[in-house]
Amino acid sequence: MNRHAELAERFGTPLYVYDLDEVEAARAELFDALPEGSDVYYALKANPHPDIARALRESGRGGGGGAPGGGAACRAEISSGGELAAALEAGFDPADCLYTGPGKTTAELEHALAAGVRMFSTDSVTDVQRVGAAAARHGLVADCLLRVNGALAGATTGIRMTGRPSQFGFDVEQLPEAVPELRRAEGVRLAGLHFFPLSNAEDEAGLIGEFEHTLVQAATIERELDLPLAVLDLGGGFAAPYGVPGTRSSYPKLRSELQSVLDTHHPNWRGGTPAIAFESGRYLVACAGTLLLGVTNVKKGRDRTFVVLDGGINAFGGMSGLGRLLPAAVGLDDAGAPPVTTASLVGPLCTPGDVLGRDVDVPLLRPGDVVAVPNAGAYGVSASLLAFLGRPAPTEVVVRGREIVSVSRLEYRRSPLPTEPRAQTEPRAQTEPMW
Repeated sequence: MNRHAELAERFGTPLYVYDLDEVEAARAELFDALPEGSDVYYALKANPHPDIARALRESGRGGGGGAPGGGAACRAEISSGGELAAALEAGFDPADCLYTGPGKTTAELEHALAAGVRMFSTDSVTDVQRVGAAAARHGLVADCLLRVNGALAGATTGIRMTGRPSQFGFDVEQLPEAVPELRRAEGVRLAGLHFFPLSNAEDEAGLIGEFEHTLVQAATIERELDLPLAVLDLGGGFAAPYGVPGTRSSYPKLRSELQSVLDTHHPNWRGGTPAIAFESGRYLVACAGTLLLGVTNVKKGRDRTFVVLDGGINAFGGMSGLGRLLPAAVGLDDAGAPPVTTASLVGPLCTPGDVLGRDVDVPLLRPGDVVAVPNAGAYGVSASLLAFLGRPAPTEVVVRGREIVSVSRLEYRRSPLPTEPRAQTEPRAQTEPMW
């Protein structure tokens, strides 16, 4: 009996298994691919499990390293009170967190500032003003990165995150008009720029081209708008498979190419001006997770075979309905085991939309068998339709080698709230995490 089968027998299914050794390997590979001394912000949206976040934080002292990657650690990128709570549980210093998102409310900002967060990515003049007003009420000055919705650079792979109308970022052509007004905002310091042009770019040349274009654009903004850069966040784009067999993308030329461009356009970067930062979620954790699902039934009819599993879009891939964000089909680790047939993998929910994969190659399966969905460490439990139809959340087991680090399950429940109106600055109930 292999390790996954042992864990499934012990803890049941649906079951997520997260391997911390694999998390740390991905972190080391990413730091080794980036310019020396870079900071990396872990996007908790990918997987807010505290053991995973803690492993990324504990691998060194947050604040860059780059050479070798094995000794460097991540900071935290968060976009809600719940993610802030998860980051704090994992031991991140709130002063090392980057708070992002286009819809930050006054209550969320008050809560974050009180907790010790000091850096915010902002998307509009009113966003900066709201951050500043909240900081001023606390007698603080908050650092604001201006997220820039830049011009297209033309990468051929990955999900385009810039160059079109969006709720994210200042349109680059509007910055000259906005910056004077931003300088008048109380309670803030304009600390730098934040870009995120691309997501999940498998092609290294395309990713390098995007980063080079961003670095040139940042230097132009700094020069023409007299906007000193303390921090330059270049975003991410590092690719890893989602729910199908495969490995993380490799970027062997990225470090040397970017260091050359930085030397040309930001000649003081090696001394920390600006501090160079990147973000990653999927790349760091996707390959560390495996989802084990039990087969409850195999139904045949009208020349089709349906393998009914005990977890579906309530356990994995609920966001895949958005189409462009995540693929809508999984592949199995054991799909190559003979004999092989073709079937649709469906979940237990009372909706025809509960499909994990159509016409997937699978071994001959029977009720009681367990299948393994690989590369399920990112956008799994917390990105799924957990509350739909009220089924229990999957169990999550964290391992390091043969050691079981933790076993847990998210619990969601309805809690009564006061009937009296809340104060404007009081954090809302949703800032309390489920984990």
